[in-house]
Amino acid sequence: MKQVITAKLKLHLSSEQKELLREVSLAYRDALNYSSEIAFTNGKVSSANKLQKLVYQDIRTKFGLPSQMSCNVPRQVAATYKGLWTKVKQNANHIQLGQTKKRYKGLDKPPKYASRTCNLNYKRDYSFVKQGVSLITLQGRIKVFYSGYNKHVELIKSGEGTVKFGGAKIYYARSNKTYYLLVSLELKIPDIEPDAINCVVGVDVGQRYHAVTTDTANQAHFYPGKQCNHKATRYQKVRKSLQQKGTRSAKKRLVSLSGKERRFVADRNHCLSKQIATPNTLIGLENLTNIRERTQPRKIGKKASTKQRKANHKQAKWSFAELHLFIDYKSVLNNSLAIKVDADYTSQACPHCGHTSRGNRPNKGLIFHCESCGFELHADLIGARNIAMRALLFRQDWESKGLLSAAPDGSSAEAKAARLSRFAEMRWTAAILPTSNQRL
Repeated sequence: MKQVITAKLKLHLSSEQKELLREVSLAYRDALNYSSEIAFTNGKVSSANKLQKLVYQDIRTKFGLPSQMSCNVPRQVAATYKGLWTKVKQNANHIQLGQTKKRYKGLDKPPKYASRTCNLNYKRDYSFVKQGVSLITLQGRIKVFYSGYNKHVELIKSGEGTVKFGGAKIYYARSNKTYYLLVSLELKIPDIEPDAINCVVGVDVGQRYHAVTTDTANQAHFYPGKQCNHKATRYQKVRKSLQQKGTRSAKKRLVSLSGKERRFVADRNHCLSKQIATPNTLIGLENLTNIRERTQPRKIGKKASTKQRKANHKQAKWSFAELHLFIDYKSVLNNSLAIKVDADYTSQACPHCGHTSRGNRPNKGLIFHCESCGFELHADLIGARNIAMRALLFRQDWESKGLLSAAPDGSSAEAKAARLSRFAEMRWTAAILPTSNQRL
């Protein structure tokens, strides 16, 4: 099994080295903007090969970039245009379905690049040497000392026998005026065997509680999202005030605020995923593909009330996919495995008697009350228990058949119906109350 991680290395530069990196990063940025304009005037081309033929010689002569960087520039620009074309097609589809009336304007003008970053290729543009890293500049190679997370540094020093070095990126942080090198590391991890798994955990994600987990030993943990939601509300108020001002300084502050909020949410998800992805565990996650399309708000825009607008904004800021991604890669590093299970009826099915009904959760509240057997418990914990049981069923199939299906979204409707039928037969037989409760 292979797992890719990113090592963030702080570069310790002299004043001369810092100036050399400044020159190459600015030249790279100017080449990106030049290539973006050429792509725009030539039919908004998204083919890297076509764009490279148009701009390669100009990049070499006008900006003085090395050959590999001159190839990376059109590839990066083409990838940007490809993403914009995808958004244009999605927007046209949403207009046709009546989901929006606004036309996407991302391709009305050439996209501009503002950050001082450079994409590098291993050995051609950068390589690790004794006690440092060799980086390419417009004036040749320079040797730079670096520091970073101890585990990442140890992996890098272990050499290519342990890890495979991929692409890298030079990144300039304006906040502390420091250059960083972001390096892609591919790790070879032994395949996980069913016998190595000694715990099965179900994870229910949400907005009131960012995650609720329970295992088959009935140990439950609640991770409330009150602090994160409070900060999101505060950021929204500040953003609204700055948007009303509309000054140049207000726009700069908006950009800074956006990055600050994004980093805060990412840090929160990293902390949650680190606690959830324990060693030797099979982690069940809900398959929430297309959840936003399946839960469209009743009213949007000016037609919505103030309460509905707040709910819409809260849903738009829900970062469940990022949390799932972090749990997935952290579990692999801890000799664990995260799988997706069907999310259907996890909040409506009683884990004790199997009765499934919307009435089991009146008004979608915090309390689950089974209409059939009268069992009552926290609604999010009910969801986590149902997910844990479904993950346990996958583990049983894994042990008996030697195969583990972890992609329910890619199966047919008949296969999904068969799985849901098997899920409905499962019952939770552990103690009624959780044996432990953890709050952040």
